[in-house]
Amino acid sequence: MEPYAPVAEQYADFARWSRDESPCFSEWASGVADDPAVLAWLSDLPRVKQQPNLVFAAARWHGVPAPGPYPGLRDALLGDNGTIRATILSRSTQTNEAGRLATLTPAFATIAGDQPLALVEVGASAGLCLYPDRYSYAWATESGPVTAGEGPRLECEVTGQLPDLVRIPEVRWRAGIDLNPLSVTDDDAMAWLANLVWPEQDDRRERLRVAVEVARADPPALLAGDLLTELPGVVEQAGVAGRVVVFHSAVVAYLASADRARFQEMMTGLVEEGRCHWVSNESPNVLPEVTASGPPVPDDLAKFVLGVDGRAVAWTHGHGQSMTWLAGQNSNA
Repeated sequence: MEPYAPVAEQYADFARWSRDESPCFSEWASGVADDPAVLAWLSDLPRVKQQPNLVFAAARWHGVPAPGPYPGLRDALLGDNGTIRATILSRSTQTNEAGRLATLTPAFATIAGDQPLALVEVGASAGLCLYPDRYSYAWATESGPVTAGEGPRLECEVTGQLPDLVRIPEVRWRAGIDLNPLSVTDDDAMAWLANLVWPEQDDRRERLRVAVEVARADPPALLAGDLLTELPGVVEQAGVAGRVVVFHSAVVAYLASADRARFQEMMTGLVEEGRCHWVSNESPNVLPEVTASGPPVPDDLAKFVLGVDGRAVAWTHGHGQSMTWLAGQNSNA
């Protein structure tokens, strides 16, 4: 999904992308893509606020039933008295999917070796993905199950040879950066996160509830600010605690193209200087140099590309349900 694409194209792409996991949202997105009146309503919003996830979540926040038919969404948007629009303008798609840890943690392990980590998440939202050491994992691999860790269980189907996971990395320091960080102790903010979960996905809602409990036991340090300006200073702080890993998942897509290039250049420089490692998990078109370092992503896969230090190591499901580890990417960083 490209949030800066023309609005009709965004919704048509989202309809295809969500078809298997949210029939409701797929129907809604298809309806919007072919509806000139709703497209005109959306065109009055700022470009980054036109995205399906945000618009659909705002409509649900104000009572549009989901699952439910497209006309319910259409009537709500075209008859809006300003409340849905206000929510769209004031809120963000800050989905904090802890299930992604099942795909991120193998990358963390390749970096850690036997060293403790200091984690820095950019676009952290509520920081729920800063706790890879507080979960247990079950990776269903082609050669049999691989399990590790203690805590709530995250499961993932794996194609290819998973890196050797002797143990879950020790995390000695964790912090996040976000333009609008959310506190796990704020019930309204956590309700919004739950509202962002797609309507048919009760398992994700339950996983979110558990992830909030994990984070509330030891709330993360979150800095409000622009990742392009704040990150180098946070990396400097983290360096005293362990091997620094800067990571992000479904975040850089929300940067304009020039800022994506600036971020790529900054991260490449930080890695080359030895100041940190870099774990990226984004749609294939978002960081094209990372994507190009691996084999071509099949067109029929709605996947993210997982990168370590700018090199593609896996293709991952956007919510952490599956991953394909790429050949030759099993050595420690």
